[in-house]
Amino acid sequence: MKQIYKKKNSFLELSHKNNISPNFALDKIDKIDISNSRKFNDNQKKIFLTVKEELKKGNASEFSLTSNILDELNITDEEDWAKYLIHRYRYEVYPDKKILDDFPPYLQIEPSSICNYRCVFCFETDKTFTNKKNGFMGTMKSELFRDIIDDAKNNIEFISLASRGEPLVNPEFEKMIGYTEGKFLNLKINTNASLLNEKKCHSILSSGVKTLVFSADAAEEKLYSKLRVNGKLHKVLKNIEQFNHIKEKDYKNKKIITRVSGVKYSDEQDFKKMESFWKNLVNQVAFVDYNPWENIYVKEPNNLKTPCSDLWRRMFIWWDGKINPCDTDYKSNLKIRDYDGSISEAWKSEVYNNLRIAHLNQNRSNVKPCQSCNVI
Repeated sequence: MKQIYKKKNSFLELSHKNNISPNFALDKIDKIDISNSRKFNDNQKKIFLTVKEELKKGNASEFSLTSNILDELNITDEEDWAKYLIHRYRYEVYPDKKILDDFPPYLQIEPSSICNYRCVFCFETDKTFTNKKNGFMGTMKSELFRDIIDDAKNNIEFISLASRGEPLVNPEFEKMIGYTEGKFLNLKINTNASLLNEKKCHSILSSGVKTLVFSADAAEEKLYSKLRVNGKLHKVLKNIEQFNHIKEKDYKNKKIITRVSGVKYSDEQDFKKMESFWKNLVNQVAFVDYNPWENIYVKEPNNLKTPCSDLWRRMFIWWDGKINPCDTDYKSNLKIRDYDGSISEAWKSEVYNNLRIAHLNQNRSNVKPCQSCNVI
């Protein structure tokens, strides 16, 4: 069996610019008391007490202040730290313990399934997927986006605007992103940055985006173009430099994390070069393990019995409203339902729970494409 793939532990962190120390954060958290606050229900208060107890355990804890969490606390108002940590705990711990509550800890909304790249490690290389006649290609309408955002507000704090395609392809991107201002503690965009023009820079910096991830896998033009087919490193570099200039000039007080994240795919990739090349342009540099999802439907079953934690961690809503439990299943064999106004009902639905039960009963080998997937 091939190596298993656990998404939340799949990052190789090369560079972090933390502006907050663990001891400072721990001291601040220890002093937070929400026991009499009307902003939190009893379950949330219980979770926060657990968070404080776990943080005191140090290395023995199931929940700790990683570099990424410290970075995110640094851009979060201290009055919202308790809320942030409650939702972060749900994201980190609930999937491992198979705890299910009313909403997914994490929601990924797909502005576009269309991409202008054909990265060698991506399912966009599957021509049966990108052939417009097969119905997988499209961009989300702003009305649907607004409905989903309204539904998620005050219920889900971790949102990503990304999935199978390039979000900046969506012609209504600026309108959509503008609607997110002030609504979430951590709203993230993943982009290849090739379409990041001046107008889009302003729309991102004036919106609710808290983390902006630039997907890049190399530090030299030739290898970049080899991995990210149709991409030009010099163009991406210019766009990121422009973003930084606009932020410094017009949005100095904007709290946002920028990250370059690549896929560990080839022996030709030099991590030290990546770090040296990108670290002065962004706050974080990281690599994510390669998972061969681009051919998941033709791979042989792998006999993996461990349940997939993503069934308790995240939900995907495609551009056309389809709700899917993962993006490894990029053709939606496992479709839960079409979005009908309730994320919560879909999350707790019989179809979703039957899939969870199959995994818990070690029957993922009877579910396609779970039978060939190595995500746990």
